[in-house]
Amino acid sequence: MPPPLDHVKRTKLLSGVIEYIGENGLSELSLRPLAAALDTSARMLLHYFGSKEQMLVAALETQRPDIAAAFANIADADTLRQRLHERWTANTSGDSATSASVVLQVLGDACVQRGPFLDYANSAVDLLVTAIAQVLGRLEPPVEDPKATATILVSGLRGVLLDRLVTGDAARTDRAARQLIDQTLRAAPTPTS
Repeated sequence: MPPPLDHVKRTKLLSGVIEYIGENGLSELSLRPLAAALDTSARMLLHYFGSKEQMLVAALETQRPDIAAAFANIADADTLRQRLHERWTANTSGDSATSASVVLQVLGDACVQRGPFLDYANSAVDLLVTAIAQVLGRLEPPVEDPKATATILVSGLRGVLLDRLVTGDAARTDRAARQLIDQTLRAAPTPTS
């Protein structure tokens, strides 16, 4: 009979998984080296999570911010602009930058392999687009196509973040993110009277 799960140990392992992927990447991830880095065994990782893919999804879920709460109660474009700038800063510094790097790797894997991360990737994209689209729909006047405008913001910022992770050019990508946010919100089409 397998030993009972130690939930404190499981939480610590999930945090270690994110750090490991942030440093070593997802594409060549193997359980044995990961387990060694986490001071455990591949067998114990499988005991805790069932499969490598289930472990990765569980680790990603620990990093997912409450997007709905982050964009709740925003009713004007200036507050939305400020919140998007705050999210950009959060995603490009500290532990959040590692999480953002891992999420980008998972999104890339999902679009290539259509495998175990596809549901997680779809959910991650939909949560953010929906939250921002809801704000855009509450603006006065509301944006004509809130989902399309939210998609421009989310996908554009994701692309700029990918650029930053590849090039390391923080100054240029910070300017690009600011410009994308400001210009998209300024140019968002509103319904005609």
